[in-house]
Amino acid sequence: MKLDKKNHWETVYQTKTPEQVSWTQDTPKTSLDFIQSFGLNKTAKIIDIGGGDSKLVDYLLDNGYKNITVLDISAKALEKAKLRLGDKANTVNWIVSDVLDFKPNTTYDVWHDRAAFHFLTTPEDIKKYISITTEVVTGYLTIGTFSENGPKKCSGLEITQYNQNQLTVELKAGFEKIKCITEDHLTPFDTTQNFLFCSFKKII
Repeated sequence: MKLDKKNHWETVYQTKTPEQVSWTQDTPKTSLDFIQSFGLNKTAKIIDIGGGDSKLVDYLLDNGYKNITVLDISAKALEKAKLRLGDKANTVNWIVSDVLDFKPNTTYDVWHDRAAFHFLTTPEDIKKYISITTEVVTGYLTIGTFSENGPKKCSGLEITQYNQNQLTVELKAGFEKIKCITEDHLTPFDTTQNFLFCSFKKII
């Protein structure tokens, strides 16, 4: 199953341009707003889960953040991001891994995930993801998933929709909710996808 999942995403990034995938954003404003709202200094350790070739890393670097990790299951996705960034890519820590197989040797002040968590559809996988975050996040968590008014599938794969209560309950053992918003993401195909974005603080 994991091999199939990896092959799926490698094929997507091998064969499609950013204009041909629904999740592309020119400016990841909501993600940036949440990360900046935590008021951390520029050396804070930030990890972007399922970052692919998202431009969030570009904007974080432009805003002076110095300790950024991008994780994605697709090596091809990270390759595209590195090519786009040029020399700046050398300042970023790139990790090719399924998040469920991720065994970090450090902790993170901010864990950011836009549109990776909702691909977990079994209780076992969701529990494992949350167990990893609880172990490695020392500060804040921000997650963007499809809301109850969002799509039921993405890239041909089943997803799990959330409302803020469901997401809060899933994370309640390790994290306290700070804020949730919903917003429409306009895709490159001029369709809209309703997202739920929530931020949480680690319970110490």
